[in-house]
Amino acid sequence: MRSLLVKTAACYALMFVYSAVPTHAQTPPPPLAVPNPTYAVIPLEIAVNRPAAEVWKRVGKYCDIAEWLRIPTCTVTGKDGEIGAVRSVANEILVGRTELSYTYTQPVREGRPYNLYHGTLEARPVTATTSKLVYTLIFDNSMLPDDAARERDRAQRTAAFTTALQNMKILAEGGTLPPAPPRGGR
Repeated sequence: MRSLLVKTAACYALMFVYSAVPTHAQTPPPPLAVPNPTYAVIPLEIAVNRPAAEVWKRVGKYCDIAEWLRIPTCTVTGKDGEIGAVRSVANEILVGRTELSYTYTQPVREGRPYNLYHGTLEARPVTATTSKLVYTLIFDNSMLPDDAARERDRAQRTAAFTTALQNMKILAEGGTLPPAPPRGGR
């Protein structure tokens, strides 16, 4: 009986202490710079007939993007492959990485709403001899004028990064890319 009285007294004491602690309403966050964001997510993947570690070794360096996206050049400011490194492609900042992946973002631009653009590239093991490349993009496309413009933007990004994944697959499986198509539609 004494044990029950001690437990009951302890409970009442705790209730008294917690009721004496002032509760503060949480201050609401400031309004969003983009009041009604619409986040588009583009998940893409492609199977590769090579182990994930080999795939990553061939196409996973931060500036390998120049080869598989077929752009003229890429340079890195900071230490290549480390969080905080900035590649010259859109000044993209490396914000996360694992042994077989990295995530990057694009910086805020003067005079433009920030669209929260992030991309993640990953080589994911499937079996001991196969893997898949997974490329995921997320961004806010609410600043585009209408649903048709948002769909066009999404389709263009999907096409560009699908081609990039196909190029990564060719390279990772030991092939060489065909000559790049001319830029600018000429």
